[in-house]
Amino acid sequence: MTYLEVINSILRRLREDTVVAVSETDYSEMVGDFVNDAKRIVEDSYQWEALRTEYVMTTTAGTHTYTLTGLDNRAKIINVCDETSAYYLENKPLSWVRNKDVKSPSQTGTPRYYAYNGLDSAGDTLLRFWTTPDASYDINVYAVVPQPDLKLNSDVLKVPSSPVIHLALAMLARERGETGGTSTAEYFQMADKYLRDAIAVEAARHEDELVYFTV
Repeated sequence: MTYLEVINSILRRLREDTVVAVSETDYSEMVGDFVNDAKRIVEDSYQWEALRTEYVMTTTAGTHTYTLTGLDNRAKIINVCDETSAYYLENKPLSWVRNKDVKSPSQTGTPRYYAYNGLDSAGDTLLRFWTTPDASYDINVYAVVPQPDLKLNSDVLKVPSSPVIHLALAMLARERGETGGTSTAEYFQMADKYLRDAIAVEAARHEDELVYFTV
């Protein structure tokens, strides 16, 4: 569904007039704000298929930290694979990696572990490898990257729409203080059910993610 379609779906449920543009009225703009709030909550609730992407980088000999450009601090890494060596890297705490570097500061080789190393000045995620690469390796980062806030009428919502619509509806019902027969608690219960159902559908297709594989 588009951003505008989501907003109008909510407006109808609130017995409000629909709009032809997100910015048509102050109220439709406020509905849009709640939609983005709900979208963020739903995005952070599961590793949705629609948000998954592959980020490929090539290491440089002697450099241990790399920027995942465009993957901000909300990105969730599912796995990291060294495609050159056909090997899945294991996630470790940054303190563990730093300790390895302190004990063996000059050690280089094929990367076997990775750690989150904070954010760069643009807010993108940094990854640190150990051992420090001794050559060029093609690293594939498979991650869940949340969608930016919806802004344009035609922006398409990537995550399941029902949880977003009903969660935003619950927030708006709470904000306006009257719900026309349905309590705010009931709206939140409905939103929770839609979210649990959507997660169950996708989780059934990804049971293998509960198992760790090595190549």
